[in-house]
Amino acid sequence: MAIPRQFLKDTRALVREYSPAGRWGAWGWAAWPHWSCCVALSGMLPAEVSPRKRTSHQPLCPPGIKCGGVLSAPSGNFSSPNFPRPYPYETECMWLIVVAEGSSVLLSFSHFELEYHAACAYDYLQVYNGDTRDQGNLLGTFCGCNPPPSFSSAWHVMAVIFHSDRHVAKRGFTAAYQKDACGGQLTGLSGEITSPRYPESYPNDAECRWRIGGAGGSGPLTLVFTDFQVEGGQGCIFDYVALFDGPTAAAPRLGRYCGSTRPPRTISSTPHLLILFKSDFNIGGRGFKAHFYSGECQEVFTTIKGNFSSPRYPNFYPNNLKCQWTIQLPPGYRVKVFFLDMELEGRSSLTGSCDYDHLAAFDGNTENGSLLGQWCGRDSLVPVTSHSNQLLLVLHTDRNIAKRGFSIAYVGVVPMNVSCTRTDFHIQIPVQSLAQLGRNRVYLGTPSCAAHVVGGNFKIHTRFDTCGTESQKRNNTSVIVSTLYIDFSADDQEDIHQYEVQCEPKRKEASVNLIASPDPSRVRQAENLVDVQQRDGGAMDSREIRTQDTSDIVFISICILAGLLMVVAVVGLVLL
Repeated sequence: MAIPRQFLKDTRALVREYSPAGRWGAWGWAAWPHWSCCVALSGMLPAEVSPRKRTSHQPLCPPGIKCGGVLSAPSGNFSSPNFPRPYPYETECMWLIVVAEGSSVLLSFSHFELEYHAACAYDYLQVYNGDTRDQGNLLGTFCGCNPPPSFSSAWHVMAVIFHSDRHVAKRGFTAAYQKDACGGQLTGLSGEITSPRYPESYPNDAECRWRIGGAGGSGPLTLVFTDFQVEGGQGCIFDYVALFDGPTAAAPRLGRYCGSTRPPRTISSTPHLLILFKSDFNIGGRGFKAHFYSGECQEVFTTIKGNFSSPRYPNFYPNNLKCQWTIQLPPGYRVKVFFLDMELEGRSSLTGSCDYDHLAAFDGNTENGSLLGQWCGRDSLVPVTSHSNQLLLVLHTDRNIAKRGFSIAYVGVVPMNVSCTRTDFHIQIPVQSLAQLGRNRVYLGTPSCAAHVVGGNFKIHTRFDTCGTESQKRNNTSVIVSTLYIDFSADDQEDIHQYEVQCEPKRKEASVNLIASPDPSRVRQAENLVDVQQRDGGAMDSREIRTQDTSDIVFISICILAGLLMVVAVVGLVLL
């Protein structure tokens, strides 16, 4: 069978199109291991462009059956072999839809009938948002008689794979695609939506419907508009964007917007969200740009401790994600994050930076906060501590090469002020930081040395020879060490945070280190956590702190008294 010259030209152009950033050039045809089996590319193309043999199984093609190929027209149709007659056995085909860079693809199915299996293990159809080599691009696997939803790609390439085994053939499917058609089904954990032709003026008489959710998604959806300019008018009766709390316009309406004011952040109460955009016969605008996140991809944590991981961890995370996790603790706390496991796409070989998939941490609850760190690959990670009571983690993934992801634990660092003299420890913790705890839940060394509540603070004032303190040599310096326990245990679930308090009596310098957090078997890191409040007085009662250091006063008083007695004695001897 001769390969059409134009087909070779199109496919070679496709490889060149993937290569500008240098990421795809080394793959060549290996990037497309599922190439059209019924065009029999394997063994018929020159060696330098022959596809890599699949490791799972080699597709078989009955003689004379044609399917698959590159579809590069702005719109088109394709179907399973022999449609509407039963498709052949042991067939695998791939259609690669490639439109202009910067465009998107809308794919829909008008007929669908494949052999059914609960896990689609026999005959199936797979839809990919780009490269089939990367499971992170898989939008779904389908079989049976229920047609897949309409899909809108996140970029200008989409792939469809059809597979049949050696038993039971059905009629197959027909599908159609269109470049830059607005609307469609969006099933990713996160994604971006723009009005037609954005940022250019949108067309007149447009009606677009984006249905977000489905394909196993669960939990509410969040929609955030980053740009918005639609023809205004009282009641938004001309051009508008309407949001519905469900998959259809029959669901409760969440809002209807027009003009140039960005709509507020919207959170659905169901795993589905419908976005309807309509324009009338004249007067347009720039349109809009919005991002959506599923519940798994955007969470807010307010508990003192917690754990979370990347979507689908420890399996490969999806491509084209932007996920956000916000940790918000009570005022005065700081957030300490421990990285338990991480494997992301590696650094760029050109720049050495995390240009592709990466995780970033910001101080505060927005990306405008100070960058605390950015990681990719298998970076060796040390714990990160915020400077405020809020910390934001953002995961970006691009269109290819997914990895296992990450697992994270965090703990709130309790705000406290620790000072010492030559003989005593003084510890203060604001009651509001531990409002749910009684004073007996905060103790130094042993439960018998529990805190007292004085003036809105838990306070512990104890001598070095009590409460389990001990003397140690560290770096050739004598220090006094004890352990502060804060017991958050509840409902038979033990949760005791431990801080090492340390004093260097000669210098009267104190420090505190977190030594045991919610999961001591996995997190055993310590960090100096002397609070900023200790340096500037903060919310503590600084006047009382200043009056607590009485040991030096007593010592000086005794010395003065002894000196006076000695002077009196000398004077008495002289007079005698």
